[in-house]
Amino acid sequence: MASRIRLEDRECPLSTTVQHAGEWWTLLILHDAFDGYTRFDQFQQSLNISTSMLTARLKTLVTDGLLERRPYQTNPLRHEYVLTERGRSLRPVIVALAAWGNQHLAPEERSMVLVDAATGEEAEPVVVDARTGRRLDDSDAFVFAAGPAAGPEMRARYTELGRDRHERATTPRA
Repeated sequence: MASRIRLEDRECPLSTTVQHAGEWWTLLILHDAFDGYTRFDQFQQSLNISTSMLTARLKTLVTDGLLERRPYQTNPLRHEYVLTERGRSLRPVIVALAAWGNQHLAPEERSMVLVDAATGEEAEPVVVDARTGRRLDDSDAFVFAAGPAAGPEMRARYTELGRDRHERATTPRA
């Protein structure tokens, strides 16, 4: 797959994440993998995806280290696709995307919900700061800033955004 990351975004973690996991079929394959699917025919039947598209997406997921290709049968040789630790670490992202989608539907319109495996009670996924437990959806309380590996363009971007936020916070409202 050709890279869609713009040169100026090459150090942005969001851009690189979208390159690996943001493609339509990739998200659906990962969702199926989280549901326990491992075999080519399971993915194909579940997603109604063409053989060539599924082959290409699985190859990319293996190359990116999100799935591991393992033989499960020797005669004829057949492989299954198992989530790696890196792949499993995307589960909260998939859960958050599904929760966002459900948030914009009436309860009776939801075709899939996240539930507690032990109780069957519906869960309400939120993303929180592990240190404080505070919700991260408050864009005034949590903002992006340049990190230690940021280059000059990234540092300039967040220096300017920081000034803008400071001005908005200190300017009296009419």
